[in-house]
Amino acid sequence: MTALLELDDITIHFGGLTAVKQVSMSVEEGSISALIGPNGAGKSTIFNLVTGIYPPAEGRVRFKGRDITGQKPYQITDLGIARTFQNIRLFSNLSVLDNAKIGCHTQGQAGLLGALVPLPRVRSEERRITERAMEALAIVNLEDKREETAKNLAYGEQRRLEIARALAAKPQLLLLDEPVAGMNAQEKQGLMQMVQRIREMGITIMLVEHDMNFVINLSDHVDVLDYGERIASGPPEQIKNDPQVIEAYLGKDLEIIHLEF
Repeated sequence: MTALLELDDITIHFGGLTAVKQVSMSVEEGSISALIGPNGAGKSTIFNLVTGIYPPAEGRVRFKGRDITGQKPYQITDLGIARTFQNIRLFSNLSVLDNAKIGCHTQGQAGLLGALVPLPRVRSEERRITERAMEALAIVNLEDKREETAKNLAYGEQRRLEIARALAAKPQLLLLDEPVAGMNAQEKQGLMQMVQRIREMGITIMLVEHDMNFVINLSDHVDVLDYGERIASGPPEQIKNDPQVIEAYLGKDLEIIHLEF
């Protein structure tokens, strides 16, 4: 398999704190890759480095072999990386469809004149964006709620709408930041099946998640962070029995020989 995303010795500091220290990892094209670790390990910071929210102090980020270090978030989205956030960030007073259409913003070509004068080209572009948004809503089973106001959706549906908005950008790499946080068992199972379908569409997935059952049952590969450093990397079955991973989660004084999932 070919590495779609590569991190080479990434480091970032916040004040006197080193949040991520010389982390190297890769995400293989077509895979579902998970990034796990205790709270404060640097997982979401890695996502923010990949998507251009933070520039690294050291190291490089490469996507499809291209150095994207230091590029702006909108430029990185345009290259084919989209994400969701740990805390839901919807436009709560807009419709479900309009929230999904926002994911297409980097693809729009109309400009200010097009917004003021509804030329045929602009109308054609609007139809294309609406079609793309509806395709994304269909993937997450929300097409029937396209006219609903986003704030009126159930919590699990809002999570799925965030994924639809990211999918509307037509990414090659989808980053999911704690996608099942706050969900019940049935919602988690549904989301797991949805993520598998998204992968079958040819989209590579990298996720940050605390739910170990979700990670172990879904992922092809797992990287583990602790205090900003990568301490383990490998297939899920290997990771869940790794003594260093168990210590990071449970503490070395506990007489536990393996993690239960």
